[in-house]
Amino acid sequence: MARRSFPVRIVFLGGLGEIGRNCACLEVGSRIVVLDCGVMFPDPDMPGVDLVLPDFSYLQDRADRVDAIVLTHGHEDHTGGLPYLLRQVEAPIYGSELTVGLARNRVEEAGLGDRARFVVVDDGERRNVGPIDVEFIPVTHSVPNAFAIAFHTPQGVILHSGDFKIDLQPVDGRRTDLARMGALAEGPGIALLLSDSTNAEEPGFTASETSVGLTLRRLFASKPGRRIIVACFASHIHRVQQVIDAAVANGRKVATLGRSMRKNVDLARQLGVLSVPAEALVEVEEIDRLPAGEVCVISTGSQGEPMSALALMASGENPRLQVSQDDVVVISAHPIPGNEWSVARVIDDLHRRGAEVIHAKSAGVHVSGHACQGELQTLLAVTKPRAFIPVHGEYRHLVHHAALARAMGVPSDQVLLCEDGDAVRLDARGVRRDGSVPAGYLYVDGTVGDVEHGVLRDRRLLAEEGVVMVVATVDLRRGQLVSPPQIATRGWVHAPEAEALLGEASQTVGKALETAMADGARELEVLSRHARRSLGRFVGERTRRRPMVIPVVVGV
Repeated sequence: MARRSFPVRIVFLGGLGEIGRNCACLEVGSRIVVLDCGVMFPDPDMPGVDLVLPDFSYLQDRADRVDAIVLTHGHEDHTGGLPYLLRQVEAPIYGSELTVGLARNRVEEAGLGDRARFVVVDDGERRNVGPIDVEFIPVTHSVPNAFAIAFHTPQGVILHSGDFKIDLQPVDGRRTDLARMGALAEGPGIALLLSDSTNAEEPGFTASETSVGLTLRRLFASKPGRRIIVACFASHIHRVQQVIDAAVANGRKVATLGRSMRKNVDLARQLGVLSVPAEALVEVEEIDRLPAGEVCVISTGSQGEPMSALALMASGENPRLQVSQDDVVVISAHPIPGNEWSVARVIDDLHRRGAEVIHAKSAGVHVSGHACQGELQTLLAVTKPRAFIPVHGEYRHLVHHAALARAMGVPSDQVLLCEDGDAVRLDARGVRRDGSVPAGYLYVDGTVGDVEHGVLRDRRLLAEEGVVMVVATVDLRRGQLVSPPQIATRGWVHAPEAEALLGEASQTVGKALETAMADGARELEVLSRHARRSLGRFVGERTRRRPMVIPVVVGV
């Protein structure tokens, strides 16, 4: 059978209809290439959950068919799931040197370094992976050395933009390679384009990252004599570079705060991605010995994460740095959807400590790393795809991006709106839907994966309604209560103020148990059901609430 006759199947495991969990599979014949493997940060209605992963069951069932894992760039929403996937699938992992370095740190922290084989690729390099040739095309993003990926398949070129923007003046001079994408569009052309949709609602073009550098230099120059603390993503090496440049230009020493910030700065310096004069770096423990006007601290915590360096500063619990009214805190990031409340709380707490807080809404200290409508249209014009699927975005982003593609001339029947779990088929007739696969959420709580939906439901109930426990001791031989049932509660009513109500609840459960035993009930499980039912009915009728009810019936 000729290779050309093989259709290509693409399965989306995450990243469509949400921000994060980016993961997809390309299949030719019986072989699979995995594209990215990211995490999503939990929503407020996921109490106790640390991370949300794609459902890897589809890959787990086909582990022996996976030829490679290809990474577009080093952000957690594209690489953070690797330590969990590698427990089930072993395959070489391809990415740029920085992407591989960032991913390797996470994998080794999880104790899985022996299961990971990383392969570093350069800009423009092309690697043969099973039945697919994989080409790595430079793009500009908010982390250095990001790639768009061109998959050369039996059905033509499938181009995945990765996360990108068209920045004509990037910090490192490494621009999105539109020329190569245009060259791919000639001849047989691009059969299918998968493109980043994050900013598909935003008109115009995304501002250059270098514009932030100009703002930071003016800001540093305007705050002589005051300590400046800048919080940003630890992976945003270009932003870190510009903070350092602004600090050095204004005669300041630089200290890093936060484990991931320190590790990423060290890695970027080793790889030559970050340039810092050695004499400009100091340990954070040394900053108290320097004049405030000669200090700049670069910190983690721009998303208001509860235990991050910035959040601990805001609450006064950071042992290494105490914020005061002499400090200027710059939050050089935009909140990820769902993190707005956490960031606002940190800003409030910083203000309470007297600090001056500057953020993206008050000054130009942040620009997006994702393309706006003008850039998305430019990519569509350059690549001229025969078919199009918007990826990486909430559902409304995908809808707007699909409309852009139709407006740019992609046939309507070849523009597909997909969601997690959808599969599509690309063959000589174009792209069309091809069933679905499991793609639910996999919750991570601490080191425990796969927190069941029932556990999450119980946590929501406890958070919203509280819990009531009844403990009853019964003499099974005589069919009598040994003592009145004891009622304990958290989050339902405040026990010291509701003694009469709790006493009435105890009497209600006692009567129900006595009636059940008088009717011949002697099994503890049956008596527990009577206790639960009677207490639940009493709580609902008297307080119009539905807390979790836990019966404990002990037989003697």
